[in-house]
Amino acid sequence: MANCPASVRRCWLLFLLVVVWWGTNSHKVIAAESPLSLRAGAVAQDITPPEFPISVNGNMADSLAQAAHDPLHARCLVLSNAETTLAIVVCDSCMLPRELLDEAKRLAHEQTGIPTSHILISATHSHSCPTSTGVFQSDPDPKYVKFLPVQIAKGIAQAHRQLEPARIGWGAIDEPSQIFNRRWLLKAGAVSEDPFGGRTDRAKMNPGYSNPQVDKQAGAIDPQVSLLSVQARDGRPIALLANYSLHYVGGVSGGQLSADYFGEFCIRIGRHVASSATKTGDERSQPPFVAILSNGTSADVNNVDFSLQAGPKREPFEQMGIVAEVVAQAAAKAYKQIQYHDALPLKVREAEVELGVRRPSAEEVAAAEQRLGEVTERPLRGLPLVYSRETVLLAKYPATVTAKLQAFRIGQLGIVSSPCETFTETGLALKKSSPLAATFTIELANGYNGYLPTPEQHQLGGYETWRARSSYLAPDAEPKIRSTLLTLLKAVAE
Repeated sequence: MANCPASVRRCWLLFLLVVVWWGTNSHKVIAAESPLSLRAGAVAQDITPPEFPISVNGNMADSLAQAAHDPLHARCLVLSNAETTLAIVVCDSCMLPRELLDEAKRLAHEQTGIPTSHILISATHSHSCPTSTGVFQSDPDPKYVKFLPVQIAKGIAQAHRQLEPARIGWGAIDEPSQIFNRRWLLKAGAVSEDPFGGRTDRAKMNPGYSNPQVDKQAGAIDPQVSLLSVQARDGRPIALLANYSLHYVGGVSGGQLSADYFGEFCIRIGRHVASSATKTGDERSQPPFVAILSNGTSADVNNVDFSLQAGPKREPFEQMGIVAEVVAQAAAKAYKQIQYHDALPLKVREAEVELGVRRPSAEEVAAAEQRLGEVTERPLRGLPLVYSRETVLLAKYPATVTAKLQAFRIGQLGIVSSPCETFTETGLALKKSSPLAATFTIELANGYNGYLPTPEQHQLGGYETWRARSSYLAPDAEPKIRSTLLTLLKAVAE
């Protein structure tokens, strides 16, 4: 070797350096080429309506918004490895009909190739967003219904174009201070009349502060803030998907749209994540970091503690900011403890389940039509008239409907969907029985099928069980949905 020309010695030296480097880093190269190596992209797509005024749903009577207090978004996350690509989208909306979401998925599939069965799209359940599906006296805005699926698909396509090598981790933390079960059991002898003239309800929603007729809350809460964190390989934040079981907060000024505390959380957790990235020397933000807050199982939960003598006085938008900051601080604490993986299995299973519909009888429809025919004033005033209209409309429903259910596996994290306003005890049961290390439910996903009381909660009665387009599934729907989701979880866990 000593007598070799200098050029040959340099070649041998270079060869030896390559061998040494390969021995030290070959596992990284293999990991980078693994079929499970992750890529991710995320986009917050604006879905604020381009025209006003526009109908707002979430209440018994319709209202019109003249402007948006804050922008509405479809927050899109696309995850991929060599075997699977999936998309999760959370829209600032009260609820979204299946036909609209099926169209959004069809458009997204055309633009990206992602199978429609691998796309989960949900609503946050903010009660200050445009009407996209008819409930009570609010009817969908036709122009917005055409606008929305195009925008959702646009967001998914952009997130797909931004796919880059990524690492993923998950975590959870309890934050019980902002959630309260809103259904209260009536004391023995207390009577609460339903809109149909019945007096058999044993539970009352939102009974008011210090109501002497109620005894205790009729259900549990789920205090967990669940997180899925997505970063570039160098630690730059790409997205954070959070999940919390809180119905909504409200406190929006009349005539305005708002993403509610869901949007505020995204702003505030973004500040915490940016602060964390700065401390590690990473201040880059291109593409921009996307925060997402999905609704868990919150059909019987809200932000009001009715055990108090009176509630606090708040200015418009103040309470949602308070809640968002508390939840964001909890999420930021859990975020710092997350451990990341460059390569993970991604699995998806989807199923359709047939569910019975509680249709009114011919006699009930005739009586409802007679009541409606006796009044000319609109909007309708009083629950009996509002539910009479619901009775007439619900009579047009089929005897059964099909609901779309999904289970996603991301490493040892499971995410399941429900197209309903789902009770907390269902979400807790799914977490407990899941074969994966961590699991959460995204409700109001892939369609809208109203409230999903358990059979036991159906027996207690109360608003969430009153027959309407907001609550029409048969009492056995919850066990069917829960069982199907557990079957799907077991399938993706294999």
